[in-house]
This record gives sequence, structure tokens and C-alpha cells, in this order.
Amino acid sequence: MTFQRARSEEQRQIRRRAIVDTAAAMLAEMPVGEVSLNELSRRVGLAKSNVLRYFESREALLLVLLDDHLRRWLVDLADELAAGVDASATPEVRGEQLADVLSRSLSDRVVLCDLFGAQGGVLEHNVSVEAVKRHKRASLVHLATMVELLRQHVPELGDAAQRSCLMVLVSAGALSAYVPPPPSLLAAYADEPELGVLHMELREALRLSFTSTLLGVLPRG
Repeated sequence: MTFQRARSEEQRQIRRRAIVDTAAAMLAEMPVGEVSLNELSRRVGLAKSNVLRYFESREALLLVLLDDHLRRWLVDLADELAAGVDASATPEVRGEQLADVLSRSLSDRVVLCDLFGAQGGVLEHNVSVEAVKRHKRASLVHLATMVELLRQHVPELGDAAQRSCLMVLVSAGALSAYVPPPPSLLAAYADEPELGVLHMELREALRLSFTSTLLGVLPRG
């Protein structure tokens, strides 16, 4: 792909979208840590300096992708919760169902979890104050949407819904760092099966974490 110089706002928006879409395609092939501006520039057909005219850094671009992935996930999550949480069940049962839906939904979105995992230690570094502010404003909007979804199905969460949402997202990022296991770890498990107790599938790990978080904040009695 090659571009002529962008002379209009429409052309600049097309080029910006092409950069975002190319970076998204790269994330489908490789983890966040392997996405480089050099490879992105090659794939999109622009000089690295031109890419940096649209995004001040690799991290700033990845923050945009995090926002995009999170927004799309929340749209899907609304339907998944509607189908997976029984409104007539007790608060504890609905809390467990909520944890199950969240764990299944996030474990199917490895890229989103990978971006969550890189957010604090990587993506929010090497970016300007304005870029961070834009990202955090978008994050507040997404958080409010998620809080409303959780309260809709488990209103008993009350004021704890926001903290629960934050812990869900942080846990998804942290636990996804262990998936998939590197070849050396898989070989170790094969050689010594008793070591396998240390291995857990992402969905199950998320479910246990989310269940503990959600049931732990529900009112008792």
C-alpha cells in the first residue's frame, strides 16, 4: 500500500484509518510487545516519520486501539449478559453467572486482554499529557457503560460496581500474560505432569478471579 501526500482533511482521515486498521491487523498476528513502528510503516506504505505525524508514538496509537477494542467489546457484552444472566435468580447466582459471562467473553478477546496488560507498564508511557487525557476521558465513558451493564443485571452491587469493573479489567490484563504458555513451559509440564497444577486456562482463571471479586462485594444477609 502506498499513499500520495494527504492534502485534504478527508484524505488525512483515510490515511489515519489505514494506519489504525493496519496496526489492528498486526495485533491479530502478534502480541503488543512485537508491534513496531518500522513494521507498521512498511505495511502501510508510509515513512516512519509520516506515521508519527498522525500518532505521536507507537504507544499513542496502541491506546487508540485499546479504546476501539474496549468500545466494541462493550457493545457485544450487552447482548451476552442479556442472554447469560437470569433476572429471576438470587444475587449470588446472578453474580456467578455474570462472572461466567465476563470470563468467557474476555477469554475470547485475547488482543483486548493483551492491551489491558500493557496499559499501565507500556502504553501510558512515551505519550504526551494530552494523549493520556484523551485516553482517560474515553476510558471514563467506557467504564460508565460497563458499570451500568453490571448494575442492570446485579443491582445489588451498588456503589461497588465501579470498583468491580476496574478489577475485572486489571485482572484480565494480568492473567492474559500467562497465555499462551511458552514452549519451554509446555515441555516442562509434559515431562513432569505434576507441575501442571500450576497451569490454568485463561477462561477458568478469569472466572475464578471475577467470581471472587463480584461475590465478595455483594451485601450479606
